[in-house]
This record gives sequence, structure tokens and C-alpha cells, in this order.
Amino acid sequence: MNRTRPNDRFARTRDGGADSGRGGSRFGSSAPRRSGGPSRSGSYGRRPAAVQGEFALPKTITPALPAVEGFTDLDMPRELLAALGSQGVTAPFPIQAATLPNSLAGRDVLGRGRTGSGKTLAFGLALLARTAGQRAEARQPLGLVLVPTRELAQQVTDALAPYARSVKLRLATVVGGMSIGRQASALRGGAEVVVATPGRLKDLIDRGDCRLNQVSVTVLDEADQMADMGFMPQVTALLDQVRPEGQRMLFSATLDRNVDLLVRRYLSDPVVHSVDPSAGAVTTMEHHVLHVRGADKHTATTQIAARDGRVIMFLDTKHAVDGLTAHLLDSGVRAAALHGGKSQPQRTRTLAQFKTGHVNVLVATNVAARGIHVDNLDLVVNVDPPTDHKDYLHRGGRTARAGESGSVVTLVTPNQRRGMTRLMAAAGIVPQTTEVRVGEEALHRITGAQAPSGIPVVITAPAVERPKKRGGTSRGRRRPAPAARRAPVPRRSPVGTAA
Repeated sequence: MNRTRPNDRFARTRDGGADSGRGGSRFGSSAPRRSGGPSRSGSYGRRPAAVQGEFALPKTITPALPAVEGFTDLDMPRELLAALGSQGVTAPFPIQAATLPNSLAGRDVLGRGRTGSGKTLAFGLALLARTAGQRAEARQPLGLVLVPTRELAQQVTDALAPYARSVKLRLATVVGGMSIGRQASALRGGAEVVVATPGRLKDLIDRGDCRLNQVSVTVLDEADQMADMGFMPQVTALLDQVRPEGQRMLFSATLDRNVDLLVRRYLSDPVVHSVDPSAGAVTTMEHHVLHVRGADKHTATTQIAARDGRVIMFLDTKHAVDGLTAHLLDSGVRAAALHGGKSQPQRTRTLAQFKTGHVNVLVATNVAARGIHVDNLDLVVNVDPPTDHKDYLHRGGRTARAGESGSVVTLVTPNQRRGMTRLMAAAGIVPQTTEVRVGEEALHRITGAQAPSGIPVVITAPAVERPKKRGGTSRGRRRPAPAARRAPVPRRSPVGTAA
């Protein structure tokens, strides 16, 4: 395979897994350009006006290669093609079909696609194919994927692991909340590809356990969230350390103006592909705004949680998440909490229990709004309405993934109605709005709400093996798979405690 590359270019100390405040744009046009790098201003000619909240996408100078119809049309190692078949990935999603011919040829890529559209394999297959056959020296990875959160890092690693094994590449996951000594050991042993959150990777570099000077393929996933979380100074400091002639790929569900600096500074004549507008709603997703009285909201939330089937419920704060989780457990609902105050092992265990059906309700802050894929999740509930339209889109993106259907329900009290109307307009969504009262048919019809058992439950670790890792959001189109087995439910106990 031809691995040559015609054109080329790519920090805050806080870990990406924590619940983060909004840093907004902590950088500006005054950021220094890397020495020796080409000037970015005007490199794409005059840009057209952008839609509200987004920058104008650059115009590609060198024509892009056409999209392919199947993976077999791509110039990839036969081992990767065989791994796709063994994973049941039979046909590429649009973003994969459009970008892979170009990224495999070494072009920089700017890809935008809604959550669940297949971005992980879009960049992952190119990264693995272009790294295959090489061997990393100790502490010197050859490929790098930067992500904003621990959950997304683990999901990317899980999605790419079977393909990396097929071409004998070693993956290392570098995130906060886990043993830095073990991560340093993995890097010292040699890892061709590192999937990392910015803070922990910087820590390992500062300790002398990692150097980026041999990284020739760099991926930035969910760049807009990194900007929102205030990570951009850290990210740019890291990207300035990779090989200056290397390949850069930037993928995100939204491309707002906070990402513009990265595009102008680090991408060289990129192939641009947008699956759909970043503010566009998934066509298989229903959006409901339920107007509830303040006195009814707590009971309505409990009854929705008691529905048959799984649901993710989003709240604004860790304290609120813990409080609702304890209440649901006392009410007989199998619930677990997920937020940045939990240790990484707790978060990993909670997600595993939710994915296997050992718990039915995941009560979470925005830490779960990205990087979490759960098959057959048909309902997301905003108990606390988000304050930003991007948060709404990403929370809702946990359902209706990979072509499945689902609903996003937001509970809105009278004093929140005006703000919710503005948020939906910014998100480009026209929701179905319904006045609901506890005990009325509309609440059950829209959400499946029902009265809980009232018998307190305890969530214990299920006595089953972890399920085999699947491709997550990154997969292409799969053959139909048999329904997942539910983990055995332990006997209920009279005491309710959080997992």
C-alpha cells in the first residue's frame, strides 16, 4: 500500500472525564503559529457566510476521491477487510464511504456527522491501515486519537480493538481516573496507537513516559466538546508536538466557531465531508416537550423511570443525580448514577450494568452525553432541560443510533418554557409539545410511564461475564444480531443503595 503523504501539518491539566464547566473559547486569533508552518490565513480563499453558530467550511483545493460503495473497494490490508466481515460490518455508512478513500491516501480530513453516524470507523480504519506493518519504540506511539472524555476514550478503544488485533497493532488507552503507572508501563512496552484524553496524556509526557515526535497520524474526535470544556490550549500544545508532516483528521458532530482555529492552523487542504447539518435532528428520532406542573415533575420522573425498558435521565448536577438515583432505588426502580464524582472503575461498572440490562435507568450528568453507545435504547429524558442546544443534541444522540428509532423527552415547568423554545429553535428542532398531568394517558402513551413497585432494591454486581465488545457508534451497517441476553436480576432487598 502506498503510505506516502503529499500534504501535511497537527492543554489544560484537567482530565476529560470530569464534569467540566464551560471554558468557551479560551483561545483566540492571537495564538502563535507554529514556527516553520505555512500561513493559514486565506489558504482556502474567500469563505461564504456561515450559518449561525458555525464557521464556514473550507473549500478543498485538491479534488477529493469519490465515495465508495463497499469496503472491498478500499485500499486496505486484507486483514482489516476480514476483520470487518467477522464483526458483521457489511457496508460503510455515508461518512465512512466518503472519507476513507481520501484518508487512506493520506489526505487531511474534516468530517462532520451526527452522533451514531459511524465516525469512529471512519477515522479508525484509516489510522490502523496507515500504521499497519510498523512497530513503535518504547514511549513513542505512531498514531494518536485525542478525545474529550474517559467514556469516549474507552468506547473508541473498544471499537478499534478487534481491527487493531487483526493487523497486530497495540492500543493503549490513556485517561484520568485510572492507574497512571499502568498506562506508563503500556507506553514503555510499546503501543502503536494511543487513545487519550488531553490531561492524562500531558501528565505522561511531563513524566517522560511518552513522546509524540513519531506520531504521523493524528485524530481529534469531538473537537467542539474539547473547546466547550476549555481544553483547547492543552490540545494545541499536544498537537504541536506531533510530526509536522503528519496526517490530521478532525471529526465532530458539530463544527462551531470554537473549532475554526484548529481547522485553519492544523489541517492542510482537507477533504471536507458533512453527513448532515450539525443542528439537524435524526430523522428516526421523536422530540417531545412535556409541559408539567412543578408539583408533578418529581412523580412524573419516577413513573417514567419505572417504564418497561431502559432509559437515560439527564440532570444538571452530581447532587441531583445522586438524589434521584436513591429515590428511584427506594421506589423499586433499578437505577444507577453516573457523573464525574464517581471513580473510573465505578463509572465503567455502572455502564456495563446498564448495557447488559442489570439496571434499567441510568441517571447522569452531561458526562454521559457523548461517548456512550447502548444498543436498543429508545428513550432519553431531560429531567433538567439543558441550557445549550448542543448539549440537547448530544444528550438526545444516545438514542436513535445507527438507524434505530427513539424518543427524546424534556420535562419543562412553566418558568422554563420560554428558554426551551429558544433552545429548540437554536437546535433546528420542532418538537411535539404536550401538556401532561400525572396519571393521565398522555404521559404513558409518550413515555411508557407507570407506577413503580414501591419495593426498594439494591444493585449488586451481576454474576456474569462482560459481554463481548462490539463496535459501538463507530460500526458500519451490521447484519441483524440476536437479541442480547439480559443479566439475571438478583433478589430484591429491603434496603436501597446506589451502585
